[in-house]
Amino acid sequence: MKRLLNAFRNSLRAFGRLIRTEKAFQQEVVLLLAALPVAWFLSQSWWSFALLIGAILLLIIVEVLNTGIEAACDAFSREFNTDIQLAKDCGSLAVLISIVIAGGVWLLAVAEKIAGVAL
Repeated sequence: MKRLLNAFRNSLRAFGRLIRTEKAFQQEVVLLLAALPVAWFLSQSWWSFALLIGAILLLIIVEVLNTGIEAACDAFSREFNTDIQLAKDCGSLAVLISIVIAGGVWLLAVAEKIAGVAL
């Protein structure tokens, strides 16, 4: 139980730091808060609501991991290094892919709502 409590504290510390210092994370949390009522309106079922919110949460998860990669790379060296550049670029690519996934899920939900039928 102590390990679980410590992990929870570590997570809260990371959340607090990211919400104070990382603009992308701040924007994605605002996006999540705005998405909750919109997803409720768009959803045809609990499953579609979960998928819409899950797509935003996936984006946030990837952003958190990307920030961790960047922090680890910066702690190692702030000088230019091609391997560090690749690590950071891969993290950025992962964020972009998660944005495409989230955008696609949301576009399909909007199209489904407009069409009035499941696509």
